[in-house]
Amino acid sequence: MSSSSPNPSVTTVPIRGGASPAAAAAVGELAKRIIGNVELAIVGKRKQCVLSLVAWLSGGHILLEDVPGVAKTMLARALARSVGCKFKRVQCTPDLLPSDVTGTSIFNQKTAEFEFRPGPVFTQILLADEINRATPRTQASLLEAMAEACVTVDSTTHSLQPPFLVIATQNPVDHEGTFPLPEAQLDRFMMRFSLGYPSMDEEFRMLEMLQGAHPIDTLKAVAAAEELVQAQAEIRKIHVDPRVRQYLLQIVHQTRRHEDLALGGSPRATIALFRCSQAMAAIRGRAFVLPDDVKRIVAPVMNHRLIVRPESRLRKVTAEKIVEEILSEIAVPTIEAE
Repeated sequence: MSSSSPNPSVTTVPIRGGASPAAAAAVGELAKRIIGNVELAIVGKRKQCVLSLVAWLSGGHILLEDVPGVAKTMLARALARSVGCKFKRVQCTPDLLPSDVTGTSIFNQKTAEFEFRPGPVFTQILLADEINRATPRTQASLLEAMAEACVTVDSTTHSLQPPFLVIATQNPVDHEGTFPLPEAQLDRFMMRFSLGYPSMDEEFRMLEMLQGAHPIDTLKAVAAAEELVQAQAEIRKIHVDPRVRQYLLQIVHQTRRHEDLALGGSPRATIALFRCSQAMAAIRGRAFVLPDDVKRIVAPVMNHRLIVRPESRLRKVTAEKIVEEILSEIAVPTIEAE
């Protein structure tokens, strides 16, 4: 670890006002409705539901890395149904072409003109299943949509309908015939996390729920897409105290100086951590960010952006352990409302 570690003393930081407490409370209520509805179809994944909503409210995208059959697709479908959003799924394979994702122009013999036929990316929630099985060229076809919420085909730019969210999945076990996502593309995902296996009690409840029809088939919308878009705008108004910003920046900058890391967090990582902290605070009904909000989301936001040196990997050093070490060495400011 870098020798320039901050003073471990704790600082008390008063809050100088808050950004629209009523609006923050409304976002918290919206999140509670959506998460409760998703849990009607998915058992025991409260933390992952919260993280998914944090990323969506922050305007980011999600990479789910887990083994098959742990409800990755169900999570995406449940989010879409809960907010009444359009949902489409792309099964990524080596022969999938960029035009199969973005769409293409087809010549209409009746009108003697080219007509644009939109691809599955023209939706509100897109599930890119097993994204690492698609070729790098096809993977790259999603970059413009993820970064700018638009798609350019034949020199014409088409806007995507908000709130746009890409949920990509990949299997961490089977690597045969896959194309690993490059670091630059991993950095475009705001969060990466896993769902994990359910406990025995949770799986028992799951079997009871699935005795008849799947709960996802009867899931109703509990919010409108317009509400989520409005909540995304409110997130950006959440107050972040300068000391909390400094705490957040210290975390990112320590990753750039850590002796076990070949690549630390980028400025995009800083922005993602900032936005997700605002969203986490709003989901909890607060109009201001606490250091605990930063600590809760730093792992899924940062872990996939860090590259551990080869010699450190041989010593079983992981990005997760490095982030935990950095958090333990940085002084946490204490926030007290006046």
